[in-house]
Amino acid sequence: AGVVLPTLIIVGLMAIPYMDINPLGNGYYTYKQRKFAIWAFCIGFIGLWVLMVIIGTFIRGPGWMWFWPGMTWDHNRLIFEVNRDLHDLVGITSVVGKAIFGAIAVGAYFVLAGWGVHRIITLTEFSRKVYQRMTLLQYLALQFFLVMMMLLPVKIVLRLLFRIKYLWVTPWFNI
Repeated sequence: AGVVLPTLIIVGLMAIPYMDINPLGNGYYTYKQRKFAIWAFCIGFIGLWVLMVIIGTFIRGPGWMWFWPGMTWDHNRLIFEVNRDLHDLVGITSVVGKAIFGAIAVGAYFVLAGWGVHRIITLTEFSRKVYQRMTLLQYLALQFFLVMMMLLPVKIVLRLLFRIKYLWVTPWFNI
């Protein structure tokens, strides 16, 4: 119902600056010492929160239709866009097959996104030193929040460009 992902974004925005264990920035918050934490916060807040509020308020109109600035919000406008699930693209029809295929697709996203985040975290020599000082709990929490933050734009692109509504369909939940 649009509650879980915004909650994770808010919790991630609160937690990520505290996961930055750079000892040079203790007691103050300068860009030079806290580049990662500041960039992660700005991308999460401006890109994933403020931008989504602006889109939801000014761009999305009646019937969840996309209206560009300057377009008239015509509630009688008819758009025929078929929403598909990911399993529909490959022709899977059984309930068990849909659940397994969706789990594999979502799992593959988490593995690839986690690998990408790890590559970014260990990009420079300094960030590798910071990574080595992190505890396993800090690293896993950081990975989780960054991968979930990346999921929102991925889901938006899949929905707008490919009209894919759900990646993982089960009788109990849809993702």
